[in-house]
Amino acid sequence: MPKLWNDTIEAHREAVRDATLDATAELVAEHGLTGVKMSQIAAKTGIGRATLYKYFPDVEAILSAWHERRIRAHLAQLAEIRDQDGTARERLEKVLDAYAEIQHERAPHHHGTELTALLHRGEHVAQAQHHLHALFRDLLSEAAAESGDIRDDVAADELATYCLHALSAAATLPSRAAAHRLATITLTGLRHPG
Repeated sequence: MPKLWNDTIEAHREAVRDATLDATAELVAEHGLTGVKMSQIAAKTGIGRATLYKYFPDVEAILSAWHERRIRAHLAQLAEIRDQDGTARERLEKVLDAYAEIQHERAPHHHGTELTALLHRGEHVAQAQHHLHALFRDLLSEAAAESGDIRDDVAADELATYCLHALSAAATLPSRAAAHRLATITLTGLRHPG
């Protein structure tokens, strides 16, 4: 087949996949995790059930794919902030703030505890955590070397773990403002004593 034909088919498949993921997320938000059937997803996406089953075997697989896409977008967002102009400390502050907001958005009160438990048990979550840890570790090392006001008496690996665990608490906070305050407190904990 010509390359243009293959590109067109692949673009169509990707569009159907994205529409399916979006439709499923909307239906779960409306009806809850157990209230969504493959027939509803197919109807909302505008495709036949047989076509839907060619893409995904069940609702759980669709939700897992949706979650993987969301995680990739969050990692890309954090990497983009990390790579902006400015000092390493300024970029660290922005990454901490953005990660706190991401954690607040993923809170169980936004998606439901059942859905949160389902989505956070996959292999993609472990890979994302590893990637996040490396992002924080490298940025912390850079900020400590560059500014002198970020701790260098504690290994960057440990500080990265501290950041990830501290900011995970943003999921339980009542507002974005509270999540941003948590990021500020976390940054304060990273400052060199003295």
